[in-house]
Amino acid sequence: MKSESILAALEAKHPGENEYLQAVKEVLLSIEDVYNLHPEFEKCKIIERLVEPDRIFIFRVPWVDDNGNVQVNLGYRVQYNNAIGPYKGGMRFHPSVNLSILKFLGFEQTLKNALTTLPMGGGKGGADFSPKGKSDTEIMRFCQSLMTELWKNLGPHTDVPAGDIGVGAREVGYMFGMYKKLTHEHSGTFTGKGRDFGGSILRPEATGFGGLYFVDQMLKIHGMDIKGKTVALSGFGNVAWGAAIKANQLGAKVVTLSGPDGYVYDPEGVSGEKIDYLLELRNSGNDIVAPYANQYPEATFFAGKRPWEQKVDIALPCATQNELNVEDARKLIANKTLIVAELSNMGCTSEAVDLLIEHQCLYAPGKAVNAGGVATSGLEMSQNASHISWTPEEVDTRLHQIMNNIHDQCVIHGKENGYINYVKGANIAGFMKVASAMMAQGVI
Repeated sequence: MKSESILAALEAKHPGENEYLQAVKEVLLSIEDVYNLHPEFEKCKIIERLVEPDRIFIFRVPWVDDNGNVQVNLGYRVQYNNAIGPYKGGMRFHPSVNLSILKFLGFEQTLKNALTTLPMGGGKGGADFSPKGKSDTEIMRFCQSLMTELWKNLGPHTDVPAGDIGVGAREVGYMFGMYKKLTHEHSGTFTGKGRDFGGSILRPEATGFGGLYFVDQMLKIHGMDIKGKTVALSGFGNVAWGAAIKANQLGAKVVTLSGPDGYVYDPEGVSGEKIDYLLELRNSGNDIVAPYANQYPEATFFAGKRPWEQKVDIALPCATQNELNVEDARKLIANKTLIVAELSNMGCTSEAVDLLIEHQCLYAPGKAVNAGGVATSGLEMSQNASHISWTPEEVDTRLHQIMNNIHDQCVIHGKENGYINYVKGANIAGFMKVASAMMAQGVI
């Protein structure tokens, strides 16, 4: 494989799709040596087939707001690869949603789902619609309109969407309700559902919980303990919320959370009622964190800044792609941060990742660290198929084991001269599983 020529061809074919091209480049460069050991992959053009999605649906979503005005958004579903199972990946509702972002997410999802060892392929979808400032009935109308177009391409054995940014249990419920009405069936076609109609316990917390289990393993294998370590989190959505809860349970101290207005630094730690307060703030429809510093005088609010300037042991981006850049990485390295691990998808820029690895900082990519969310979605699919519901302890035990297994795979494939390159390890482990399945199924 000549990765540079493949990337050049992709750039010419898909100009301007920066997030997608960034994700593909990271993977191709890290798997090139292993790929070249398998001439059968080259003969069957595994890479050329893997970097392009199986199919993409783009459609308009008309809906009527509470004032009687017709609004129109664009909806998408990228069915990326189903070599190891039905397409699986979230729906994102946000004004920034475009094809590049969804293709990058679908590509990452394919490898991430392979790492879980559960039978799930990769997909992603969404719309350039923002639920913020909308009434429940407006959100319901939008979700129902979207499903009238998308439903025919979904199914428990075909494509199983879930939530993502802007899509929580409410939005999943509205989409699933319309899907159920159109198909006349009650199946496990969506995950992240309400617990009263098939949803899994711990799903909202799962990405954060799983990420901390992974970080705990990173520390243990390097002879360190998470107890007493300070943690910087960005964002304060479900991912950061779950991460804060589990970090406290494991004995670490969370000292930052952030929003679009800046970040708060709380040297006494964000725990207990402070987490509950942030949850109330978020549930009120407010995405800013400045009020936290007014509520808790020991905290300081830093307007328009990111938390990576603080001296901490562990830095966990939890918000969105490319939220930690090369300047942030320099600050973390100068502060001797032990671990940088992505709970957001591609949370670090490629330049930041290169710098962290160059300085042999323990860095782990989102496809490994944040796989707990989709792993628990896979567990929800299993419960739906069996018409059973597991206890919190059963779900958490399975999640913990899956994250430990993912960490082990990263270590096996990522060892190089005394350093564990988690990017290389995660990419090789995920790629080899998908490539082997593609080879076994022929050129299709």
